[in-house]
Amino acid sequence: MFNLSQAIPLEDRANDLITVGELLVDMISNDYGGASEGGGYTRYFGGSPSNISINVKKLGIRSQVASAVGRDSLGTFLVNELQSAGMNTSGVQRVDESTSMVVITKSKETPVPIFYRGADSGLVYNDFVEQALIQSKIVHFSCWPISRVPSRDTVERVIEVAREHKLLIGFDPNYHPLIWQKGEDGVSYVKSIIPKVDILKPSEDDAERLFGPGTPAEQVGRFLELGAKLVIMTLGKDGALVSNGRETLAFDTKATRIEDTTGAGDAFWSGFYAGVVKGYPLKEALELGLAVSAYKLKFTGAVVNLPTLEVIKQQYNL
Repeated sequence: MFNLSQAIPLEDRANDLITVGELLVDMISNDYGGASEGGGYTRYFGGSPSNISINVKKLGIRSQVASAVGRDSLGTFLVNELQSAGMNTSGVQRVDESTSMVVITKSKETPVPIFYRGADSGLVYNDFVEQALIQSKIVHFSCWPISRVPSRDTVERVIEVAREHKLLIGFDPNYHPLIWQKGEDGVSYVKSIIPKVDILKPSEDDAERLFGPGTPAEQVGRFLELGAKLVIMTLGKDGALVSNGRETLAFDTKATRIEDTTGAGDAFWSGFYAGVVKGYPLKEALELGLAVSAYKLKFTGAVVNLPTLEVIKQQYNL
């Protein structure tokens, strides 16, 4: 049981966070509007787990990334972006598939993505992944790697090793039917993962795709019924609803200006993880997640030039 007034105790390890999963290109439209409108797109670094790894490093904690990209120029672009951010790229596998890409319409609401799957699902479990994992305090993954094999097999092994070595396990249940193989019951598989992890952060859209319509409180309850230990439901302009099964708290948004919502959830995860690693009580770590998300919303693209967590605290009076 996670006590919302206390910090989460973590094992003393050489690395703070390892993210496992997609590293891809976000092609974001230069203008607001429908996908068939506007004049062009700009290439950005993307992929939820990889966004989080870069973000937390900027916020002041240590991170590693385990991902797969193609042996193409887009894969090289992504590796170069990681290196420019000071990240170790030893965990980025190069595979014989095109680098994955998401085309996104610039939006002040929830962006509507078009998925082009390729190399990201080629991530395999190897010695680097295992060593990086057992040297970390927290592991994080999303629905992308569990939607295809062999990356699904990799995540299943990651969960086993993480539980054995007492890592905190974070899972973004960002289910979308279009990233799964046609005819596969992705909903049931995602639900089977929920009791194996420690922390979930669904959005309202994620919850509706998994459970159908419901109020935020009803959706949080459905995750808890499946065995979730801590549910953080982000609600856009309405903040977040958080429950450990015994206590439920509502948090207000800190956003004052919205330029682009791409990566806002990743920014939340990043601020939250940085707060957890730095030993803040859960309530304060959640406030930090909302503050980092609010900061990111002022800029286009999933990865922005974040200041340190201490600067974020000052800016948002935390």
